Amino acid sequence: MNKMLLPLVGAALSLPMLTSCSDEVVAAAHTLAFDSHPIGLEDRKMTKPESYTEAKAGLGKKLFFEPRLSSNGKKTCESCHVHEKGWTDGIRYSTKVNGKMNSRNSPTLYNTGYHDKMYWDGRAPSLEANIGAAWKGHMGGSAEVVAAINKIEDYKKEFQAAFGADATDKNIPEALAHFVRTLRAGDSAYDREEMSDDAKAGKELFFGKAACGACHLAPLFTDMMFHNTGAGAGSDPGRGKIDKAMPGAFKTPTLRNVAKSAPYFHDGSVADLEAAVRFMVGGGKANANLDKLLTKKDVSDTEIGQLVAFLKALSSNEKFEKPTLPK
Repeated sequence: MNKMLLPLVGAALSLPMLTSCSDEVVAAAHTLAFDSHPIGLEDRKMTKPESYTEAKAGLGKKLFFEPRLSSNGKKTCESCHVHEKGWTDGIRYSTKVNGKMNSRNSPTLYNTGYHDKMYWDGRAPSLEANIGAAWKGHMGGSAEVVAAINKIEDYKKEFQAAFGADATDKNIPEALAHFVRTLRAGDSAYDREEMSDDAKAGKELFFGKAACGACHLAPLFTDMMFHNTGAGAGSDPGRGKIDKAMPGAFKTPTLRNVAKSAPYFHDGSVADLEAAVRFMVGGGKANANLDKLLTKKDVSDTEIGQLVAFLKALSSNEKFEKPTLPK
């Protein structure tokens, strides 16, 4: 799976450990409360897919950490999306199951359930499409992998309970997508109005003269649009491959938990948060298609520090427990 995809842990996220699939367990064990919104996102209602159930999301949580979902039995969705790293992987480029390296940085999964276009270039129209492509392209998902999952008795029971069918190349991505929709980031120092003085000053700058809020709109801190900042070497067409009027443009990343998700930009070319802030307030990197919103701002070193303090105040600290996988 890959970084703008999908990203999201609500306060009631953790699941009890499931090792069987009796009717009683299926009925009572899942606590992925879809309608429980973290502080700060109460007014941002996510569209609940008609097919959503907590049983499907609970199954998806297991599959997210399941190495048997890959062709080599070693890769998992977590390989590229680690909770402690803001559901990213902390490296510039991840490696696919076939050994080839990705050309873009793994995006966070926090709050991606609110998005309608996935990937850095927005080419996927849904989480299901994004996850299905990532599972096949990055993890080697195939008919053989599906068959192997169906040979695991506990998974066979859980798929029957959740979908009324065995595992398929369609319902595996659906279960994963329902789980990812529960990964919500809110309830930060910013949301609770418990920020330091530096962070408060940074907030004024963010929505004021630094003009960061022009593209990073609260409460998700992204406009879900595509902008050319000049980041990277310039050889990646980004959204331009889909829309010729937007060469070198990439989806605005959310700033929720941004302090945990280094390195930054679509190519992971900037290693730390302060450097990323300096790049942006400096007007990005000049090129023929630079977004007109991106201009150099008159910001001092002290104010850079205050902006960084504000961004750190967007961090959430929700608890997350990994599931127990079937044997």
